[in-house]
Amino acid sequence: MRVPSLAAMISSLRGTVFAVAGTSVVIEVNGIGYSVAVTPQHALSLRHGDTAFVHTVLIVREDDLSLFGFADVEALRVFDLLRGVTGVGPKSALGVLSTMTPDQVASAVIGEDDAAFRKVSGIGPKTAKLIVVSLAGKLLPPRTTAAPVFAPSAVGDDVVVALVGLGWPERVAQQTVADVLRDNAGERSTAALLRAALAQLGPRQLVP
Repeated sequence: MRVPSLAAMISSLRGTVFAVAGTSVVIEVNGIGYSVAVTPQHALSLRHGDTAFVHTVLIVREDDLSLFGFADVEALRVFDLLRGVTGVGPKSALGVLSTMTPDQVASAVIGEDDAAFRKVSGIGPKTAKLIVVSLAGKLLPPRTTAAPVFAPSAVGDDVVVALVGLGWPERVAQQTVADVLRDNAGERSTAALLRAALAQLGPRQLVP
């Protein structure tokens, strides 16, 4: 009872962003700063001084207490499912969600595409296959059959991260990059795709 009750005590946080460094964010709640591990994309969406809300899970170990935070419940659910796979720890589970959206994880599992998981740092061939087998039937199909929100390339992901860093909402950045990739088939230059995305967005859509 001790460990489950402790882990359940911090299931979400709402407070002021005190610091953001890499994939770690400090959220201050009632004078207490909580260090939370998040994905790179999530970290880029947070700004010092802003009010943030994250769904969290507290991982309790003999010599460590670690908080992992997510922007939505579905990401948290997928994180918990991934942690239930033999050989996948919290850091590897977060690594998967740093590379793939929950919908992309579901698509890979449903399509038995273990190669998608092998692209994640720290996930080997055996673990990738085990993820597909273990999560079969546990994930809902993607919510849409339209073009994926995340651009289907490493270059596209770089452009999304750049746009979010410039102030555009993540969902807007993702859809814009998907549109740009579709209209510029074969283009693999990050700089060129970023210029095309900026031209499509226009200065008036920039978030203050």
